[in-house]
Amino acid sequence: MPQPPDSFRVTFDPVGNGSLHVEPPIPADGFVPAGTVLRLTATPDAGFAFDSGYYAQPGVWGKMFHESMTPAFEVVVDCDKILGASFVRADELAGFSVRHDIVYAQPGRKKLCYDVFTPDGAKNLPIIAIIHGGAWISNNQHIMRGLAREWVRHGDCVVCSLDYRWLGNGDGDTTPNTMADLIEDIFGALAHLLEHAAQYGGDPSRLALTGDSAGGHLSAVAAVMTNRIGSRGFGRTRGIHEFLPGYLPSNTNPDDFRHELTRAIRGVAPSYGAFGVPVLSRFLKDEPIRTVEAVSPEVNIPPGTERSIPHFMVRGTEDTLIGHADVESYAEALRAAGQPVEYLQVPGAGHAFFDWKPDPRTRATFQRFGVPAAARLKAFFDRVLA
Repeated sequence: MPQPPDSFRVTFDPVGNGSLHVEPPIPADGFVPAGTVLRLTATPDAGFAFDSGYYAQPGVWGKMFHESMTPAFEVVVDCDKILGASFVRADELAGFSVRHDIVYAQPGRKKLCYDVFTPDGAKNLPIIAIIHGGAWISNNQHIMRGLAREWVRHGDCVVCSLDYRWLGNGDGDTTPNTMADLIEDIFGALAHLLEHAAQYGGDPSRLALTGDSAGGHLSAVAAVMTNRIGSRGFGRTRGIHEFLPGYLPSNTNPDDFRHELTRAIRGVAPSYGAFGVPVLSRFLKDEPIRTVEAVSPEVNIPPGTERSIPHFMVRGTEDTLIGHADVESYAEALRAAGQPVEYLQVPGAGHAFFDWKPDPRTRATFQRFGVPAAARLKAFFDRVLA
């Protein structure tokens, strides 16, 4: 059947363990007039709980999911879209609460948010902050919720998942975002998190960082480069590359926050990330070498005698994006600086196995590789946060 003018095809992914209701109903031929606002409601079956509602369309890595963390949501038909909803066993969400989309800054078009996972009855618990991946140009904090659930259900930590701007114009900003902008976002998110830690049941003096892929890079930067928090700007003056956090409490200056964050961070677990100049240059090919060096954690490791930053490195043996040599180079640089480091290679795992998405393949990968590796990371966090 030919496609009617000014319309797009809307289809559905199979929905298991619940249902998805759409208003107005989708016509039998699947074609919906452009601009139509669809109102969706996801309802779990008995014994299950809502995980997310979504629409999917082509994206950077093939099928891109745009998820809602509320069961009633709207979708505007402006291209061909696939609608769906995912559900999990109710007991998987028991024992903790989640606060989604806490806004910490809005430097551009997109509101920058984080999610907080808090065990029931939490008070003065250590905090683990997760930074998502996606080549710095895709995804948001929701993609790390599977990992956050693995840790928060132990009841002995608060877990936070951070979002940040995308490189370039992907967020719709007129002025392209730089890597320095993204790093300033992360420092701003951490400033907001520590400021409000008590409200989440957390202890702002005990913080561990982690992230995967692009988030592995950003978590390593945030851990080892706190000394570069300042107000003099990034590259505006030759030889000066400082990061002004995208958010600071009204009674806090960059120097105060630099000292607070440096004292709070007890360790970092960056997974399959880009750490050195050679691998970072593949993604920042238009940037001068001094700029790449200025955002490379491998180049900016402080001596262990000055400040100890325990690392737990993770990579899958079948990862074709980040090689063993890339991770080992950073690990060796850490050892040379006198920093404690552990390196876990996960047999058979590829890239991004800590991600959580609605599709069965991603979930199965997380269950097979992410869950056991998450347990190893949790043991590391327990040691450094004690």
